[in-house]
Amino acid sequence: MTAGIISATYLLTSFLLLGFKADQLVLVLVFSALYIASVPTRKFILGFSVFIVFWIIFDYMKAFPNYRFNDVHIEGLYHAEAKLFGIKEGNTVLTPNEYWDKHSFAAGDVVSGLFYLCWIPVPLAFGTYLFFTDKAQFLKFALTFLLTNLLGFVVYYSYPAAPPWYVKEHGFEFLSGTRGNTAGLVRFDHFFNITIFQSLYTKGSNVFAAMPSLHSAYPLVVFYYAWKSRMGYMTFVFGIITVGIWLAAVYSGHHYILDVFAGIAIAALGIAVFSVLYAKNKTFSGFVDRYRALIS
Repeated sequence: MTAGIISATYLLTSFLLLGFKADQLVLVLVFSALYIASVPTRKFILGFSVFIVFWIIFDYMKAFPNYRFNDVHIEGLYHAEAKLFGIKEGNTVLTPNEYWDKHSFAAGDVVSGLFYLCWIPVPLAFGTYLFFTDKAQFLKFALTFLLTNLLGFVVYYSYPAAPPWYVKEHGFEFLSGTRGNTAGLVRFDHFFNITIFQSLYTKGSNVFAAMPSLHSAYPLVVFYYAWKSRMGYMTFVFGIITVGIWLAAVYSGHHYILDVFAGIAIAALGIAVFSVLYAKNKTFSGFVDRYRALIS
């Protein structure tokens, strides 16, 4: 009964805010099926509800664009990037994004695309592994992941920021109706004659949410918990993926180096805040422990 009420409330709210979308119905059907099917599947979907909450909040951001609440930073951010990390070429100073846009190469296109495809599957796969091997660590990871996103969303609304590709396409003029853009990742699609990134970026919640780069934050949270879980060589693998996504974010024109640094800072803050809350706040740690009992 409770699951049905939650599902119906979600569908109604989503319809009122965003209109009907098929993926909303798919989410409800998957949740309901796993909740009803058996006790193990119910525990699994209840555990992964942390990630569902993140997805719903991210989706609802479409209804409340951050540029309605604060001015979008375009020119200032571009010039700060050029001043701090600019690359001189002839008589011109290029941002790293502009430099790699001019000097892209096939291997870089393929490798950066592969790394960028990891930003959601890797955290979900890692979470699945932890769920079946260490539920206590799973919940700490999942809640840290959610907290990192919430902190990132706060910055999105406090400091709306245009990505590098926006400057290339539109200059420094603010255009509220701008749609998502694959930027340099289109070269990955063209290389394999597919439209994977094109499909992904048409569903973006807001193009003015480049700072911080949560693409850069997610793998760092995974790396931290892999290290905490003493996963050996897999920790090293996650470290490579983390750095690879950071580089791909800049190479593809989706983020400035400043965005990446901000993403790293947000991940570190999320990890630190969760650790302090769990260690010092009995109400919070009690909630986590009860949640663990629910899915164990």
